[in-house]
Amino acid sequence: MTKTNINWSGFSKRSFDERLPIIERFQLLSPENLKHLTADHLLPIQTANQMTENVLGRFALPFSIAPDFLINGSTYHVPFVTEEPSVVAAASFAAKIIRRSGGFKTYIHNRQMIGQIALYGIDKIDKAKTTILAKTEELLATANQAYPSIVKRGGGARQIRLEQKGYFLIFYLTVDTQEAMGANMVNTMMEALVPDLEALSKGHSLMAILSNYATESLVTAKCQIDSCFLSRDKEKAQQLAKKMELASQLAQVDPYRATTHNKGIFNGIDAVVMATGNDWRAIEAGAHAYAARNGSYQGLSQWRFDQSQQLLFGELTLPMPIASKGGSIGLNPTVAIARDFLNSPDAKTLAQVIVAVGLAQNFAALKALTSSGIQAGHMKLHAKSLALLAGASEHEVAALVKTLLADKPMTLEKATTYLSKLRQSIDNGST
Repeated sequence: MTKTNINWSGFSKRSFDERLPIIERFQLLSPENLKHLTADHLLPIQTANQMTENVLGRFALPFSIAPDFLINGSTYHVPFVTEEPSVVAAASFAAKIIRRSGGFKTYIHNRQMIGQIALYGIDKIDKAKTTILAKTEELLATANQAYPSIVKRGGGARQIRLEQKGYFLIFYLTVDTQEAMGANMVNTMMEALVPDLEALSKGHSLMAILSNYATESLVTAKCQIDSCFLSRDKEKAQQLAKKMELASQLAQVDPYRATTHNKGIFNGIDAVVMATGNDWRAIEAGAHAYAARNGSYQGLSQWRFDQSQQLLFGELTLPMPIASKGGSIGLNPTVAIARDFLNSPDAKTLAQVIVAVGLAQNFAALKALTSSGIQAGHMKLHAKSLALLAGASEHEVAALVKTLLADKPMTLEKATTYLSKLRQSIDNGST
């Protein structure tokens, strides 16, 4: 749990230099991480060179904070890494509204990863199944012997199952990976099992690898929002709640809408996954597969309006095999800052925070889409991007944005021209 008695009003309008003293005053970061936050190069080139191949430099993205997420009674100030301007503002807005209605309730269904070995060339598949299942305990022991350190930490191989799919007999192993995402761990176990499985099945192994379809790592986030927080006008609030419910239903029946619906969810999820040093490609792959689990691609969240209670209920469930240790988590100083903001959560806590963020992001998007539309806010942000591309300084942006919004369509050429005129008027006024 982090500090809750912080007034974040106007934080987004403050300059970068004005925000840091607030972080320091409320001790949201350790002194060491506060120092790292202000450094020009957070990831040393020497470290970057060891993390991947053919390194030529480092690529920077904005590091932001979305404050005051109330999750299971605890407050979290959530780090975001994203270049999309509206994401942090939308998440912060949603967190504020949902907090007023009691915050998010989240829970873990399970926290295990799945590995698979695809066997082929088996003459008698039914006999192979029986033979393999009879050796369940021995196979689990072999998997654990391949990675004994996870067993010492309370994890390890837990269960096996077999499925025949076309030409293949597929062996699945579930593994409790504890605080790690567990790719290397599971892959090591799977490869260790190949000789035994080939001997037992009298077939051949095509591949042995972790699956990113992490159906044994599901997390659910829920919230309820009093309709009075949707609009001061009671009739408009009810109308908006009903439209948000319809928007949720649309994402269940139309894959074109479902794709964009889920992309909005991942605007927030990816931003936190990246900030905490995790593999966002794996998270997205598993979630998109889960969205198609019923035979067609559907929206991951569900919204329902209860008119009798005047409450809008939201729910999001998806695989979230997030890690608190391993990979680049211990190497990148920015990840240490992100985890410091979150009070160094374990993997299960972090997974719940991330899914709550996804639900918040989805709420903000649906509210905008079914009321004022999404372009009003986006056009202002687009104008700001054009102003920056034209070379406007921090003190020139606001005036230039106002001018651009009054002269649509906005272009970089217009931004450059208006910036020149703005500077000329300032020069003339000072002489």
